[in-house]
Amino acid sequence: MSDSLDDYIDAVAAALSLPIDAAWKPAVKMNLEVSLRMARLVDEFPLPDESETADIYVA
Repeated sequence: MSDSLDDYIDAVAAALSLPIDAAWKPAVKMNLEVSLRMARLVDEFPLPDESETADIYVA
């Protein structure tokens, strides 16, 4: 997965015209790995079909 994350970071940076210094790439990769781990936890959390969405509050 590591190599694919490096490729993903390079592709997204190019698509957004966002230069990423080589010294920062390990930190970017680490943050992406943490974000993906948290997203996986949320995605795998079982919710019953009867669950209702939360109310929307507007200030």
